[in-house]
Amino acid sequence: MILLLTLCALAGYLAGSIPFGLVLCYLAGYGDIRKIGSHNIGATNVLRTGNKWLALLTVILDALKAGLAAFAAYKLSPNLTIGEFAHQPLNLQDLASLIAGTCGVLGHNFPIWLNFKGGKGVASAFGFILMTQPYVALFAFGIWLIMAFAFRYSSLAALTAAAAMPVIAFFTCPPIYAAFYTGLALLVIVRHHANIGRLLKGTESKISFKKKS
Repeated sequence: MILLLTLCALAGYLAGSIPFGLVLCYLAGYGDIRKIGSHNIGATNVLRTGNKWLALLTVILDALKAGLAAFAAYKLSPNLTIGEFAHQPLNLQDLASLIAGTCGVLGHNFPIWLNFKGGKGVASAFGFILMTQPYVALFAFGIWLIMAFAFRYSSLAALTAAAAMPVIAFFTCPPIYAAFYTGLALLVIVRHHANIGRLLKGTESKISFKKKS
């Protein structure tokens, strides 16, 4: 069991480490995305190129890498009860899926190929949660949309959705899922520490579809 979970963690991390935003921008002729905007490899910074379709593709691929890691781990693991968590049965499939998906998000945040300097994990976390608990993901996405359209701050929308996610999970999911999602939410918030500072100072950049000159 330990070997299985270790393999799930390693496979999830390696899948999450694929820097799709960086690769796509190179292929599209924009060069190193880390040299513009927030210097991030995520979709929000890809959007600063002005290519919204490239940003959308980055979101989809970043979400898929953690989501598919969780899905594969669930399908390839045996359906066994291995104990209890918070007085509820703990299934090996669920644990393997949660570990693989979480490591996928960690891989996006800290990719080995880029000296552990990656994105902030919002899209990857969404894809992972969408694959494991769709209603939680869709509810959080609804919050993100409302905040993004109301205030046009991608970071504020992500922070609000991340803060709401553990609360939603606590009331709708088995405890083991709520525990992992809480950890992910904290990771997303910590990774946005610079954005929080800029939001407080009023210097945070807003979502824009204008092409960078």
